[in-house]
Amino acid sequence: MSRENREKYQVVIQAKDMGGQMGGLSGTTTVHITLTDVNNNPPRFPQSTYQFNSPESVPLGTHLGRIKANDPDVGENAEMEYSIAEGDGADMFDVITDKDTQEGIITVKQNLDFEDKMLYTLRVDASNTHPDPRFLHLGPFKDTAVVKISVEDIDEPPVFSKISYLIEVDEDVKEGSIIGQVMAYDPDATNNFIQYSVDRHTDMDRIFSIHPENGSIFTLKPLDRESSPWHNITIIATEINNSKQSSHVPVFIRILDINDHAPEFAMYYETFVCENAKPGQLIQTVSVMDKDDPPRGHKFFFEPVPEFPLNPNFTIVDNKDNTAGIMTRKDGYSRHKMSTYLLPILIFDNDYPIQSSTGTLTIRVCACDQQGNMQSCSAQALVLAAGLSTGALVAILLCVIILLVLVVLFAALKRQRKKEPLIISKDDVRDNIVTYNDEGGGEEDTQAFDIGTLRNPEAREDSKLRRDVMPEGIFQIRRTVPLWENIDVQDFIHRRLKENDSDPSAPPYDSLATYAYEGNDSIADSLSSLESLTADCNQDYDYLSDWGPRFKKLADMYGGDESDRE
Repeated sequence: MSRENREKYQVVIQAKDMGGQMGGLSGTTTVHITLTDVNNNPPRFPQSTYQFNSPESVPLGTHLGRIKANDPDVGENAEMEYSIAEGDGADMFDVITDKDTQEGIITVKQNLDFEDKMLYTLRVDASNTHPDPRFLHLGPFKDTAVVKISVEDIDEPPVFSKISYLIEVDEDVKEGSIIGQVMAYDPDATNNFIQYSVDRHTDMDRIFSIHPENGSIFTLKPLDRESSPWHNITIIATEINNSKQSSHVPVFIRILDINDHAPEFAMYYETFVCENAKPGQLIQTVSVMDKDDPPRGHKFFFEPVPEFPLNPNFTIVDNKDNTAGIMTRKDGYSRHKMSTYLLPILIFDNDYPIQSSTGTLTIRVCACDQQGNMQSCSAQALVLAAGLSTGALVAILLCVIILLVLVVLFAALKRQRKKEPLIISKDDVRDNIVTYNDEGGGEEDTQAFDIGTLRNPEAREDSKLRRDVMPEGIFQIRRTVPLWENIDVQDFIHRRLKENDSDPSAPPYDSLATYAYEGNDSIADSLSSLESLTADCNQDYDYLSDWGPRFKKLADMYGGDESDRE
């Protein structure tokens, strides 16, 4: 029987009484028979050859097509699996089984290349998963089909020789030096020319550039490992004939260190020495740091500076572990004689080229107890101990000085505003040194007596003649003994009074009328009576009435009758 041909049967069975005569009693029943399937049929492909096409740029795992073998069995007897038996594309493609549809799916296993191979041929087997041993003699329960895959050519972007590049370069390389090279090619048969460029989004500072034809990378600016030990840039390769076809590759540039930084103190040291210190006491241990990163590790050395090889106060001891100890060298220190010592220390490394620097250690002299604990230092040390740095102290001092200057200026302006002229009343016509604005048109009429001349005797013009009197003859100018700049003004005036009182060539120096600054352009000439050659009674002052209202007071006083003047 074949279930595949007919699965169900109906059989009518009659039971008849054989003990009686003809026409005895009988009964019938119908039996339904269903055939159970067994795995006695192998899978069979409906066609022997399958043809598929694939672009060369398809991603890995892409489904190219489906194949299916038929099995008349049902259930698990019809389950099958697909596999690649042989063929020139066995390593390029794969086949997987769809359990729901019992189909074989052809997938891409490796990247295709039209220029490398245009056609692949596969032999795919379909076999039962659960064969029945009772029917193995009927033959192998599998079938084979031929699968042909044609690769289609497309315009592909350039391909770099590596998926990434690593370049190492010394930080002291000169500008314009070539540090590495990248290579890309056109995978198409046309083999178009490639042009290289740097993605400037990855090199904002424009430190690197690339030759557009050969892919040589070179520097545009100096390199500094301490500021940027790595530079990660991206190089773009573009087909000249088709700018849409381009590829990117990362380039990692590592900057190698060279010994270009000198060692320096690792921190700021606040060092002090006790006044009662003994020779050989350790007062400070200093360590240094270096921005360089030598491959063999840091090794530093400490020495006194060549200019001061023997310091009478302190000794520098190299501990051979990149630290140095500062030791006292004498018995006792006095902060009244020397409150602060400056100790220069020469520091150098062992890399090539050797780099060195001089660090200066500031050592304060302080009063200490018997255990060596600091109790007090100088004024500066006490302020620093309270938490103020030298910069803060300088700022505070500057602020105080500015405030004092502002106060002095304000007081000077206020005093200048309150200063009143020596003669306030307009009726007082006595000669004075303040109100000469009304006397004439000379520029020098408004110049008052300058007290600065008294404070700076050297500024006085010794060659000028006294103009408060009419000289009767030319006298030899008497030169006075120079005085100190900081002499007291009162004492200076008394000395000048004494000298002029004893000088026969000039009136007493305390005369208030000094007309050297009256002006030379006044049409009224000098109004001083000191230069008058005649007495007031012999003078005719009627012309004063012609000089205008400004001289009306003088005209009334001197221009009237003699009885009026009396």
